[in-house]
Amino acid sequence: RWRMCFRAVRPAAGLGRAEGSLTRNSWRWKSVPANERALRYRAGEQIHGFTVEQVTAVPELFLTAVKLSHDGTGARYLHVAREDSNNLFSIQFRTTPMDSTGVPHVLEHTVLCGSQKYPCRDPFFKMLNRSLSTFMNAFTASDYTLYPFSTQNPKDFQNLLSVYLDAAFFPCLRQLDFWQEGWRLEHENPADPQTPLVFKGVVFNEMKGAFTDNERIFAQHLQNKILPDHTYGVVSGGDPLCIPDLTWEQLKQFHATHYHPSNSRFFTYGNFPLEQHLKQIHEEALIKFERIESNTEIPKQKLWEKPREHSVTCGLDSFAADPSKQTTVSVSYLLTDITDTFETFTLSLLSSLLVEGPNSPFYKALIESGVGTDFSPDVGFNGSTREAYFSVGLQGIAERDIDTVKQIIARTVDEVIAKGFEEDRIEALLHKIEIQLKHQTTSFGLALTSYIASCWNQDGDPVELLKIADKVSRFRQCLKENPTFLQEKVKTYFKDNPHRLTLSMSPEEDYHNKQAKMEAEKLEKKVNALSEEEKTQIFEKGLELIALQSKPQDTSCLPALKVSDIEPKIPFTVLETTLTADEIPVQYCAQPTNGVVYFRAVSSLNTLPEELKPYVPLFCNVITKLGCGALDYREQAQKIELKTGGMSVSPHIIPDDSHLDVYEQGVLFSSLCLDRNLPDMMHLWSEIFNNPRFEEEEHFRVLVKKTAQELSNGIPDCGHLYASIRASKNLTPSGELQEMFSGMDQVKLMKRIAEMSDIKPILRKLPRIKKYLLNSDNIRCSVNAAPQQIPEASKEVEKFIKGIARSKKERKPVRPHVIEDPTFKPCQMKTHFVLPFPVNYIGECIRTVPYTAADYARWEMRLSQNLYGTSFILLGPEMPCFSKC
Repeated sequence: RWRMCFRAVRPAAGLGRAEGSLTRNSWRWKSVPANERALRYRAGEQIHGFTVEQVTAVPELFLTAVKLSHDGTGARYLHVAREDSNNLFSIQFRTTPMDSTGVPHVLEHTVLCGSQKYPCRDPFFKMLNRSLSTFMNAFTASDYTLYPFSTQNPKDFQNLLSVYLDAAFFPCLRQLDFWQEGWRLEHENPADPQTPLVFKGVVFNEMKGAFTDNERIFAQHLQNKILPDHTYGVVSGGDPLCIPDLTWEQLKQFHATHYHPSNSRFFTYGNFPLEQHLKQIHEEALIKFERIESNTEIPKQKLWEKPREHSVTCGLDSFAADPSKQTTVSVSYLLTDITDTFETFTLSLLSSLLVEGPNSPFYKALIESGVGTDFSPDVGFNGSTREAYFSVGLQGIAERDIDTVKQIIARTVDEVIAKGFEEDRIEALLHKIEIQLKHQTTSFGLALTSYIASCWNQDGDPVELLKIADKVSRFRQCLKENPTFLQEKVKTYFKDNPHRLTLSMSPEEDYHNKQAKMEAEKLEKKVNALSEEEKTQIFEKGLELIALQSKPQDTSCLPALKVSDIEPKIPFTVLETTLTADEIPVQYCAQPTNGVVYFRAVSSLNTLPEELKPYVPLFCNVITKLGCGALDYREQAQKIELKTGGMSVSPHIIPDDSHLDVYEQGVLFSSLCLDRNLPDMMHLWSEIFNNPRFEEEEHFRVLVKKTAQELSNGIPDCGHLYASIRASKNLTPSGELQEMFSGMDQVKLMKRIAEMSDIKPILRKLPRIKKYLLNSDNIRCSVNAAPQQIPEASKEVEKFIKGIARSKKERKPVRPHVIEDPTFKPCQMKTHFVLPFPVNYIGECIRTVPYTAADYARWEMRLSQNLYGTSFILLGPEMPCFSKC
């Protein structure tokens, strides 16, 4: 999905007018649980212009869903009542473009440039320091546009809702905003009419950047070719060669037909009262509209009578481990209508069984074949379109191996039909769902609105989608009644399915030059069609746009919080830290975790020899994937899936909040499990610490190639991040380590390792790193669990700590994990990486003050104000950095 890139941060509150009594009377609604309040509604009840259609309790998710419709416009509304203080609102429109001008994407940007009630430029950005929002953003998908926000403050919710409603339904849509956000012709130097005219525009440049990413190119062509007949056959985000065909009039017309309440879906979540939301939405927006026929429905794709093949080209990958192997191929199958929620659920599970983990048939057949480096982009189940599809293939192959991959896929499908799946793998997958249902997150509302968006967009039942426990029970019953249930699905949707697409993509050496040439031809055609008067107008409008962008904005029209709107106290989390018999600190936090236990540990890197440090990210990536104790890597993966919600290991760099040149370096171990599986999870950690297996050279090679491919693929999408990390390298000691672990240095190192014909020297480094890391020296742990589970968790963690190796008799003194480098001298550095992309990523970092310094807030505010229009990134509490593209 193409997304609007502005910050999702939580700034300090500002001062201003506040209206309403929700905050003052909060004790009234807080005294009754959200679920209980929601269950009091009855079908047919009318509330502020809405009629209740359905009230459904979903106990497995601890929520009650209330489905309503607006009487005057037909707008659909889903309220999810849950005892969660992080309340969320979203409004969704079905946006179905029929060309690749990117009209829904440009519109998403342009509605955020001011509205009738809030005419200042970019009210969303301006609200950041007037709000306590925990999330603000906007998204353009293939067939819908979504505007969500979340906050824990009732008055803030009303303020943000007012801004969002006005932006969506009553935007200014000024021509200058269209030129800025969409596309425009402008002189290379806007102040000099003698310089050449060029294409400019936020979305135009964003999409040029998007299509430098070969994975995105492949995924976009895949969707366009397997669903070619309607809106999925075009690029909703916009093709850079088509965006200049979009006119301002077309943009306004698209808004009039698509951003109408009759084509909208409202979603609210959390513990705030529903009535207040309905009243505000009705009075501020919906009452001003009448019902229309939206005519945005997406017809079903006409099914093919025989399979199709298609080939596309892309740019060269200069970071490919083998330059002769840069071809990608996949085979994709059209599946079912996503409004059939049980069939979709079944096929999603089937997809996971087919491609996830080293025990899956396609992983064994494709990844371990040595033919390629990683799965093809968009592998697995895709349920974001009206009809879902499944895709599987390989990237990093030689062009001559395309037929080989196709044969492997066909053979694997036949084997699955014949043999089916092991019962343990199915149980592991259902166990994963059980953990997902119980796992508590701070962004649960955002996850819900994203989860239901596609199905609801196609007029599916979003409440039915939430009844996951019912689907699991029905799935188990189907397997019980018919042991070949899944094999029959594979036969129907894969073996006997004529709507099958084989897509291949190979690089062209002059690919980007060809794209640039086509853009130049498009530009020349546009310029040649201009009269002298129009050229003069372009110059004048360019100056007008610059003046408008430079003009100070009057933000007094925007709502803001008052101090009295903010709770004077925040909840205090009680933490208890104890020392084990070995004097290792363990932090316990008793919370209502719904039967899930969370374990984390940090082991220091301070004693690790410097020559081994560059290999720490690779060590972290593979240590839970090579086997341990009596388990080989397949058995280990199966045990992790059956007994845990995942086990991860990652580098851990934490700058000190009081000193710029002090930091902590280590490795973070994280996992979670159902409380009944805690002994099994801790036993797995014990085996990983004490008896990791480093004998599987071929599997290690597979993991190395996969990691190198993923890092290479990530550069176009994360170029700004790589630039910022590199720019911070010489400003603080932790910045240098961050570049080593997460920057371009790590990308280049993994490329070199993947190119090695003999990988044994790298494999031999892993036991050496293990010696320094996987022991109880300078380790500390933390546990989050329900109060009644703390004693059992304490016993298991103590057992784990006693069971792992220790090389020192005495523990180091206070804060052994902290490093201070008094010799470090920050210096200026300029670096340029030459990459084969027609897009530049620029990062500039400034050494400022520590987080606890008295003038930290002043530094952050000053940089934020000076860098309006750029992406402000806080890489660590001590060092604000910014990145400009």
